[in-house]
Amino acid sequence: MTASPSRQDESFRRYALEAPVLRVLLSTCGPLALFQALQNIFKILDSLMASHIGADAVSAVSCLSQITLMITALGSGLAVGGSIKISEAYGRGDYQAVRKRVAAVYTLAVLASLAVALTLIPFAEGFLRLLRTPEDLIAAGAGYFRVEILTLVIQFFNTVYIAIERSRGHAKKILALNMTVVVVKLGLSAFFVYVLESGLMMIAVATLIGQGLMLCYALASMHGDEGIFRPALADARLKQEIVRPILQLSYPIAAEKMLFAAGKVIINSMSGLYGALTVGALGISNNIGGLTTSWHMGFTDGAAPLISQNRGAEKYRRTITIYFWLVAVNGFIGLAGLALVSQCLPFLARIFAQSKNAFDQGFCDAIIAIHRWEMVGYVTLGINSATVALLMGYGHTKLTMALNVSRVFVFRVPVLWAFQNFTSLGQEAVGMTMMVSNVSTGLMAILVVIPVLRRIRRLAGEQESETMPQGK
Repeated sequence: MTASPSRQDESFRRYALEAPVLRVLLSTCGPLALFQALQNIFKILDSLMASHIGADAVSAVSCLSQITLMITALGSGLAVGGSIKISEAYGRGDYQAVRKRVAAVYTLAVLASLAVALTLIPFAEGFLRLLRTPEDLIAAGAGYFRVEILTLVIQFFNTVYIAIERSRGHAKKILALNMTVVVVKLGLSAFFVYVLESGLMMIAVATLIGQGLMLCYALASMHGDEGIFRPALADARLKQEIVRPILQLSYPIAAEKMLFAAGKVIINSMSGLYGALTVGALGISNNIGGLTTSWHMGFTDGAAPLISQNRGAEKYRRTITIYFWLVAVNGFIGLAGLALVSQCLPFLARIFAQSKNAFDQGFCDAIIAIHRWEMVGYVTLGINSATVALLMGYGHTKLTMALNVSRVFVFRVPVLWAFQNFTSLGQEAVGMTMMVSNVSTGLMAILVVIPVLRRIRRLAGEQESETMPQGK
């Protein structure tokens, strides 16, 4: 069957390869960055609703969220690896490969979802104990975690759907869809918590309903689609020549995200030395940091497919231009976030320390003590995010794995261990550890990207010499 793109898909392909770089970057990545920011606000509001239930609920959500991130890493890795290969073929104009890769990625997502469901739903509490989750947090959040696992099964497919839509440049569609899901989710959560005065599990139920709505929309949208991005059953067979390149890119991303989340679980466990509320304060600190770094993530999500498309079309110098504009944009976001959060931190901390029973001054102080150090790394994390986009766009997913695994297991876990064993610092040591980790990761990203940029420039030079007319 002949594969051909829709008129809209072909128009976006030309736009991504030919329009001014900054305009493409802002129009394609801006809505995705706003979506990531909204996602982070959604997490913050979830934490606020949990804090209305009590500080122990906040700690349970903070701890269990890192465990669920370990599981979602499988879907995220598949989505990233699949979108890179799809974008590469899309930029090259190989539409038959696009169609086959789209079908393969969706098939793999379904299989992964079933594997997670059958493995974890029946053994949720045992899995939490295996990860050394404190018993009091298991008691507070076991039901919440079971529903979260069911949500993750649906989210696997949704993540892949969003990644493929992102490859097509449908950033505004993604934003509108996710805003709808967030509004539904938050409305239901507020109703369950403030009106019905339900517990943690109903917050998870609200998330499940929101993701279920997205799944229904995704299936309907796929059915009514046209062109090369509509999956066909005839292409759903998992042929080795199609699947292997996708998995080779996906497994480092999945491993990186799983190890990164596992490292956060270890940090949560180590932070428990200072008391259970410190674990919750660290989670809140991460959420506050996400008000800035979530914008970085959105630009990374959008820029990686753009870079891959331009690489597929052999526009190597254009990919370098995209990278440096991305560094500039992320640097500006980091500086703006640092300026705003440094002024608003006491206010934000007080919001999270207020439950329905009373204001918890100790919890407020812990949030401030941790985040005043953590926010120092906003700018360097922006550099790291831009570098990750370039590396993923060129398929260097093993390098991105090295960067982000080092962030936790080289610059974070050993540093906190040293603070705990060789200094008399209290919970402030957790924040100082985050600062060391985030700054060091940015510096490491600079060292990693220099030889990569040199190789890309060499590719560009070789291509230009080959296309130069004879006699020049």
